[in-house]
Amino acid sequence: MSADTGSYEPPDRDVTAVEPSAVMRAQRPAGTAPCVAAAAEGLPFEDRSFDAVMAFSTVHHWQDPIAGLREMRRVAKRVVVFTHDAGDTGWRHHFRLTRDYLPEVAGLVAGRPSVDRPAGVIGARLEPVLTPWDCADGFFEAHWRRPEAYLDDHVRRAVSVWTRVGAEAEQRAVNKLREDLSSSRWVERNPGLAGFDAAESGLRLLVA
Repeated sequence: MSADTGSYEPPDRDVTAVEPSAVMRAQRPAGTAPCVAAAAEGLPFEDRSFDAVMAFSTVHHWQDPIAGLREMRRVAKRVVVFTHDAGDTGWRHHFRLTRDYLPEVAGLVAGRPSVDRPAGVIGARLEPVLTPWDCADGFFEAHWRRPEAYLDDHVRRAVSVWTRVGAEAEQRAVNKLREDLSSSRWVERNPGLAGFDAAESGLRLLVA
């Protein structure tokens, strides 16, 4: 679901990708899975057409997440969704980037329901996902122990949060972070952080 350019598609499975954006579909490399132009809320497939359906960090972009999840449940025998629990506000106090540099993120998730509701709609169990310190993925929380990565424009462009907070907030956060890393203030404000191997960032798996 919302497959983008195909980064999360397993090469050893028979995969059908779904991507609503023509821009993203055009950027899919040769050799990736066939891609259907559709949105999660209206999937052009028969009931239980697939063994499994997966959505990675995309539900918050859907116009109607509940409808999209119901469609996923309809077309597949198993549903796996990687998402963020907006109802768990504690992560904002633990994730240093949002706490000290980018408080605007709180406004992006304000009003979103807890994942308990969508999980209940499709009968899913919730599993917390800890983010390892050396996470190879580039999602927003991935560099929690490697803050210098957020200074890289390529890293930021791969994450929609930076675009959504706006250029002014982004530049302010980057400048302040750069100053704190150069002056060692980051280390002073976050003593012992290097001793943690994984972090709780409000990430969850919904499995049904």
